[in-house]
Amino acid sequence: MSNKPSLNSEEWLEWTAEEADAGERLDKFVTEHLDIEGVSRTQVQDWIKAGAVLVGGRTCKSNYKLNEGDEIAVKIPEPEATEIVPENIPLDVVYEDSDVIVINKPRGMVVHPAPGHSSGTVVNALMYHCKDLSGINGELRPGIVHRIDKDTSGLLMAAKNDLAHVSLAEQLKEHSVTRKYIALVHGNVPHDQGTVDAPIGRDPHDRKLFTVTDKNSKHAVTHFVVKERIGSDYTLLELQLETGRTHQIRVHMKYIGYPLAGDPVYGRSKTVALNGQALHAAVIGFKHPRTGDYLEFEAPVPDDMEQVLQSLRQR
Repeated sequence: MSNKPSLNSEEWLEWTAEEADAGERLDKFVTEHLDIEGVSRTQVQDWIKAGAVLVGGRTCKSNYKLNEGDEIAVKIPEPEATEIVPENIPLDVVYEDSDVIVINKPRGMVVHPAPGHSSGTVVNALMYHCKDLSGINGELRPGIVHRIDKDTSGLLMAAKNDLAHVSLAEQLKEHSVTRKYIALVHGNVPHDQGTVDAPIGRDPHDRKLFTVTDKNSKHAVTHFVVKERIGSDYTLLELQLETGRTHQIRVHMKYIGYPLAGDPVYGRSKTVALNGQALHAAVIGFKHPRTGDYLEFEAPVPDDMEQVLQSLRQR
């Protein structure tokens, strides 16, 4: 499977239907195999009608039932012009100059708009604040070079021009950006430090989720250090990303048996008073795209997470 495309990718994505895919509808197969946030099955059906989805080089209907060995190809259409409205949403700006801006994102805020969800995001707020975000990432996510999950808090960098965007994206690709997270996990992690080196891909049983798998997966590495053991049932970790896969920390922690507290998807039943996982992007460091100077920023864990930690310590 090819690398994750953008919404304005001009590349064809190709898959071969396997034995387990036989009998599955074409529209369902394509929707589940696309690794693009916000693309719905209805949208895929429109692409099929427009001839952007081929099976064996031919157009088919959405309800076409796949056979083992079918070659499926998809060309992501150019996005329709979408007006992203600047919104006067307060931002916690940690650093800003004419090239980059670093913000401390609150838990519960979506980073960039997606089809059907075009307001209240970091991008809407940045467009009001900056007026000059880079356009390389397309109409829907100007300035955005990386993201953190809606219910993860913490530091996020954005590019204010194309020069900065290219530089920051290249640093991310080379794994030279420093990204450290603070996480509260279930269980008493016995090792003071360690590394999880396990490939991540779509969960074959639920395509909306990710899991450790050797099939259609990508290399993923997470380093961790124990900061504090809280009783026998919780551990506070500092984690450093070497790669940046979707849900990487959440998937890796579940994989080694220490899921994130409060994680509604990969965790256990709700056990802490948080609206989302106890995960905070605490440190981000990168070379300035224009000067080459190394910059590093740190943000303390948010109040809601700190309150959970204090409550657990006082049990």
